[in-house]
Amino acid sequence: MPHRFRRAIARLAAPLAALALAACVPQPPVVTEGGVSMTLSPVGFDRLPGWSDEKPAQAVPAFLAGCAAMAQSADQTLGGGGEAASRGGSAGQWREACDAARALPADDAAARAFFETYFQPWAIAGNGNANGLFTGYYEPEVRGARSPGGSYSTPLLGRPTDMLQVDLGDFAPDLKGRRISGRLERGRLVPYWDRAAIVAGALDHQRLGILWLADPIDAFILQIQGSGRVLLDDGRVVRVTYAGQNGRPYVPIGRVLADRGQIPLDQVSLQSIRAWLNAHPADAAEVMNQNPSYVFFREVIGVRSDEGPPGSLGAPLTPGRSVAVDRSYIPLGAPLWLDTTDPVTGSRLQRLVMAQDVGGAIKGPVRADLFWGWDAEAETKAGKMRQPGTDFVLLPRAVRAASN
Repeated sequence: MPHRFRRAIARLAAPLAALALAACVPQPPVVTEGGVSMTLSPVGFDRLPGWSDEKPAQAVPAFLAGCAAMAQSADQTLGGGGEAASRGGSAGQWREACDAARALPADDAAARAFFETYFQPWAIAGNGNANGLFTGYYEPEVRGARSPGGSYSTPLLGRPTDMLQVDLGDFAPDLKGRRISGRLERGRLVPYWDRAAIVAGALDHQRLGILWLADPIDAFILQIQGSGRVLLDDGRVVRVTYAGQNGRPYVPIGRVLADRGQIPLDQVSLQSIRAWLNAHPADAAEVMNQNPSYVFFREVIGVRSDEGPPGSLGAPLTPGRSVAVDRSYIPLGAPLWLDTTDPVTGSRLQRLVMAQDVGGAIKGPVRADLFWGWDAEAETKAGKMRQPGTDFVLLPRAVRAASN
């Protein structure tokens, strides 16, 4: 660790000790969103299961990617509820930690000292329960074309011109952060078209297709994942990512199939769902339409092939280090400590990750979706991941390092 950074840490030791003692006072704040109450309780880093075995330098690049996205606007609203919002809900509150992270050497000792200096961990509970659900997602690669023709008949649609998004907080303060999507019909705002209507052609007149796929199941899975790589016949790859959603609730069709007795609930995975849809082509469209949510896409230009798609924060997602969260509770950009299990091996999965994305199915305070990447292993892990566990959010401390 460089002497400059070591001296800065030493100067901060006394005030941080006082902060640690103050943090032990059990006065957790509570926020309620959609009937779920979130409790945040301050804890020490020694309460993070597996923290001493972490290699935190591996998480620094993902944190810095989030810093770069937040630097675009210090007034950017990142979300969060209660204490999480007051301590980390705006981009400016992360500036000091981001500035310090840019000077970090690439070693674990310095990275560990950095996180322990600039952040206070908070245990998260929802309705008094610290146990939650952790799933996974990935960036699929599918075959497609720039224009329809032959087998390429299933469109990926861009954002509709007539879809309006309304922040209800603009009309009622107690609804701040809640958004709805709709369209105008005879001067009234009505819910936007659902999946069944869109698939049936409700938007055909807008000519929104940006790419065409050969397999409607590929298109459906691409919408669930929120981004993808479309391989054209000439070998070029087009990157697409989330551009909007129709405002309808997300209904997991794995649960639909389990309720119908088609797949045992404990065997539901992306792989088993795809296999069932492929095996029942006459019923596949009806089952997919049970999920009324529909995602629209935009093409991404200038993204390197070795980096992930941009998440909702604007930062490229880092395999194994980026997660999607419910921003009603957790601010985008915040580090989280996950304590769960690997979906394939069952071994402990304890690591530092960054809240850099959101998802329609990610609801609640103890809930995260881990981005695994874009290769075959990523697809396997993402498709199988439905793991119980706990997590902690790291929020900025008010730290002023003395200058040399």
